[in-house]
Amino acid sequence: MRIRSVCAVAALLLSVPSLSNAQNPFITDIYTADPSAHVWADGRLYVYPSHDVAPPKGCDLMDKYHVYSTDDMVHWKDHGQILEASQVGWGRPEGGFMWAPDCAYRNGTYYFYFPHPTGSGKEWNSTWKIGVATSREPASGFKVQGYIEGLKPMIDPCVFVDDDGQAYLYYGGGGHCEGGKLKDNMMEVDGAMQPMAGLQDFHEASWVHKRNGVYYLSYSDNHDSAGQHNRMRYATSSSPLGPWKYQGIYMDPTDSYTNHGSIVEYKGQWYAFYHNSALSHFDWLRSICVDKLFYNADGTIKKVIQTRTGPGPVTAAGGTK
Repeated sequence: MRIRSVCAVAALLLSVPSLSNAQNPFITDIYTADPSAHVWADGRLYVYPSHDVAPPKGCDLMDKYHVYSTDDMVHWKDHGQILEASQVGWGRPEGGFMWAPDCAYRNGTYYFYFPHPTGSGKEWNSTWKIGVATSREPASGFKVQGYIEGLKPMIDPCVFVDDDGQAYLYYGGGGHCEGGKLKDNMMEVDGAMQPMAGLQDFHEASWVHKRNGVYYLSYSDNHDSAGQHNRMRYATSSSPLGPWKYQGIYMDPTDSYTNHGSIVEYKGQWYAFYHNSALSHFDWLRSICVDKLFYNADGTIKKVIQTRTGPGPVTAAGGTK
């Protein structure tokens, strides 16, 4: 989700058809964005997206996180709502502002990271915190534990756990990206956060994955400044904190003003998760998608081919849950 003034948008009354088979977008009963995908020990792939509420008030009216999972990349289970703004004691009294989240696992506990501001009125953009909720289950029972102290007011948390068990936190927005180590409790930064050097045209939506000993940091760019839409870029490194070598664009713009993605391997196939506005045809009512992702022999990423196999245009009223 983008840091910007609250968007002035028209109220749209739309519904979303239910999922019947493999399709893009693959969640169609509510509007979702910013998909964070992970494979846990139970063998299922889980997706933790944000939720665009319809009819939209603006880009601030995002709330009520759901979790989805699959074991075949065709049939998706909605595990229901796991968290909403009213459960964040230090948050804004009017709610909303529950933007792109992430989830990590360590020592029997799942850690759900989410951005939320603390100020009131126009102060929201300078008061972002990275909140943490925990559970013993991947898709239920989350309780807010607080927020990570000492961070700048930025958004889009990403937590990458390396092969040796060390966890790293990344976050950013407005053209700035930082990363650093997390302590074993997964709620405190171990040392100082540091700028991620070498990224080209970074805007937001950082995501880190590892393949064949190489670290990949992917993100959305500032292509919207030219009146276009975000593209997804990436850089590589031999270290989880860089410096990074810029590699190029791995996904062209969708039909949505923003994009925010994650990259994960599942059952031997790599996938790119992202969002578009194919169901609503409206920038702030988005829907999550997934397509296969492939690498070249040298480890660079081939351009992702976006597919659209879902239902036709939405016409009736509804679309909230």
